[in-house]
Amino acid sequence: MLLCAAAPPVRQVVSPAVQPRDTLDPAVSPQIFLVTIGPGEQVWERFGHNAIWVRDPNAGTDVAYNWGMFSFDQEGFLLRLLRGTMLYWMAPSPIEQMTESYVAANRSIGVQELALTADQKVELQRTLALNARPENAYYRYDYYRDNCSTRVRDALDRVLDGRVRAALEGVPTGATYRFHTLRLLEGMPLMYAGIQVVLSRKADLEIDRWEEGFIPVKLMEALRDVWVPDGSGGETPLVITEHELYRSTGPPEPTTVPGQVLGYLVLGVSIAVALLLLSARPNGWARVSLVLVAGGWSLIAGTVGVVLLGAWLFTDHVFWYPNANVLLFNPFLLVLGVLVLPLLVRAEPLRWAVTMGVIVAGMSLLGVAVKVFSGVDQQNGEILALTLPPNLALLGALLRLRASARATSPP
Repeated sequence: MLLCAAAPPVRQVVSPAVQPRDTLDPAVSPQIFLVTIGPGEQVWERFGHNAIWVRDPNAGTDVAYNWGMFSFDQEGFLLRLLRGTMLYWMAPSPIEQMTESYVAANRSIGVQELALTADQKVELQRTLALNARPENAYYRYDYYRDNCSTRVRDALDRVLDGRVRAALEGVPTGATYRFHTLRLLEGMPLMYAGIQVVLSRKADLEIDRWEEGFIPVKLMEALRDVWVPDGSGGETPLVITEHELYRSTGPPEPTTVPGQVLGYLVLGVSIAVALLLLSARPNGWARVSLVLVAGGWSLIAGTVGVVLLGAWLFTDHVFWYPNANVLLFNPFLLVLGVLVLPLLVRAEPLRWAVTMGVIVAGMSLLGVAVKVFSGVDQQNGEILALTLPPNLALLGALLRLRASARATSPP
C-alpha cells in the first residue's frame, strides 16, 4: 500500500546552509510552519500530505521539506512494494512552487505557524538540512508507523524535547488503522476489498492520537492541543496562527465507513447457489459451467491464500499477519481448483477433490469459530460473508456429483 502521497513533480532545491547562531539577526529569525495538504484523487493521494516549511529571512529562502518522495521508476520498485521494503526519501523544494502544484491539483492547503524558540528553529533547520543530503535522505517506508507524516511529527517532537508525544500518546481516538484506511478509500471498491483481505487484526487495535499522526490532517488537528514552554515559566499553544491557503472544490473527506457485509454476502451466496444448481444437472454445458465456476473461484481464492501466507512468511508487511483470512482464502483452494478439472471428462469427482473439499469447508468453519469464540477481534465480517457460502457449496457440489455418479453406475 502507498498511503502517503508523493509530492507532485517540483523542482527540488539544494538545502540552504544554515548560518551560525551568532550571525543571525534575532529580529528576523526563521519562521517554522506545518503545511498540510488535503486528499487527492489517486490512491496514493487519498491520505493527504504534509511538509515543514522554513522561512528564513537571513538566508532569503522559503523552503518546504517533505518526506513523501517516491518513484515508480526506482530500481526494484515492484519487488520492494511486494516485500514491504519500499524506499521513500526526503527532499526540499520551493514553497511557492509546491503550493502552486497542489492548487493546480485542487487539493486543500492549510498552514500552521509553530511556536518554536529561536534555538529550536535553528536546531530544526540544521536537522532538516542534514536529512536532505543524498546520503541521509532515504528511509524504509512503513505505511502506518514510518511515513511522510510520522517523519514530520517525529522531527517536531525531537526539537520540542518530546512535548508532542507527551501530549498525544495514550489519548484515545476510538479509531483504528483499518478504519482510517477504509474511510479514505471510499469509492474505490477494489482497494476496499483488498484492504479487508490483507489487513490482519493488528490493524484493528485502537490507536492513540500520536499513532493517528500517520494521517497529515489528523496531525494538523492534534498539534492544536499541544502546549510548549513560552520562555518565561509559562506555556503557550504550539500553533501560533493557522490559515487556509486554498480550499479544494472536491468532495469533503469521508468521516465514516459504510458497512458492505450485505453486498459481499449477496456475491458469496450467488456463487454458492450457482455451484449447487449446476451440480444438480451435471451434463453437457452444465458440467462445463460447473467446472468453470468451481475452478475459477478455487483458483482465485487459493491464489489470495498463497499471497497471504507468503506475506506472513517472507515479507515485512507486519500489518498483514497473523491474518485469520488465510483460513477462508486458504492455499488448499488452489489445489482444489486443479482437482475439479477432471470433471470435464468424468462423472465422479476424484477422491482427492472430495478430500480437499472437506479440508476447505473445515478451515472455513474454523475461521467462523475463530471469529466467534476466540476473542480475536479481526474485522473480517465481509470476508466471511463472501467466502463461507462458496467454500461450503464446493463440498456440497462435489458430494452431490459423487452420489449421482454412483447411483447411475452399473452394479
